[in-house]
Amino acid sequence: MPQIRPESSPRRAALGRARRWGATLLLGGLLAATGAHAAGLLDLSYRPLAGKAEVNLQKQYGGKVLLVVNTASKCGFTPQYEGLEALQQKYSARGFSVLGFPSNDFKGQEPGSEAQIQEFCTLTYGVKFPMFQKVQVTGKDATPLYQRLAAATGVEPGWNFHKYLIARDGRVVAQFPSKVKPDDAGLVAAIERELSVTPAKR
Repeated sequence: MPQIRPESSPRRAALGRARRWGATLLLGGLLAATGAHAAGLLDLSYRPLAGKAEVNLQKQYGGKVLLVVNTASKCGFTPQYEGLEALQQKYSARGFSVLGFPSNDFKGQEPGSEAQIQEFCTLTYGVKFPMFQKVQVTGKDATPLYQRLAAATGVEPGWNFHKYLIARDGRVVAQFPSKVKPDDAGLVAAIERELSVTPAKR
């Protein structure tokens, strides 16, 4: 396989990184076809973080490109909140949203109440993207959304800040492990690719 030479431009290097994520994107797309049905993936209701009234995800976010992330406040990856909010600010006007789901599944790194989580996210990282009720994301007791995401991709979160990319039509088209930062070239390229797809008439 050709190697990127030291004198290659930053743009060429970024393209190379994006290509390396191609297998992950393709795998996500292929598995989605045999996993949860696209039309029903988001037909679930959750409370906004520290809220009372449930929101149906399909009615609220159907037709948008979504990045679903399980979050935690006391994790080495917690600073990714800042990058996730940057994605929200950059792309929300084009029909994109991050959806955050706090979870205490991994080493007890989200021990607080929903009110405490909300205060931390808002005051520490200025989070404005939608955050929902605290849930379980792995195992037999995983919340239905994460059961469907795992079925669609064959991959459940291995740690906090695992990311699933959902296309406008409700298909899970990619998944990224925790170590992939929100500004990663491959992740950004995947978001922009999905945003370039014309929304279907509803």
